[in-house]
Amino acid sequence: MTIPDGDGLLAEQLLRLTRRLHRIQKHHLEPVGITPAQARLLRTLSHFDAPPRMADIAQRLEVVPRAVTTLVDGLEAAGAVRRVPDPDNRRVIRIELTDAGRDVLRALRNARRAAAEDILAPLTADQRTELGGLLSALVDRGGRPG
Repeated sequence: MTIPDGDGLLAEQLLRLTRRLHRIQKHHLEPVGITPAQARLLRTLSHFDAPPRMADIAQRLEVVPRAVTTLVDGLEAAGAVRRVPDPDNRRVIRIELTDAGRDVLRALRNARRAAAEDILAPLTADQRTELGGLLSALVDRGGRPG
């Protein structure tokens, strides 16, 4: 007798849901005019107490600094961020949100809510609560393997 691969099916469902979430989020971001990676950088930038260095952003995003440079270049061209000298060390450049960047963040929040509503629409309030608890159990594991 063959035992079904439940974990394999769950993994496949999670991957399909992740891809669907990315597609829906990308669709909702199109009117805002930025990519999902730029959106993630802006959200990350908004959580710093003071304008961070690019290396700080790269560490928080868990990417190489060169990736941050490319994202910042695009966001700077769009007027969402600006490079500013560090007040204590003028050789250090920090990345600062602009007023336009804060407007983009508000639009992002609305786009994320709309994307989440698209994904969660079939679920009841109780199912959403249960899903939130299950996702928290998975996320709170902190990325530790095994």
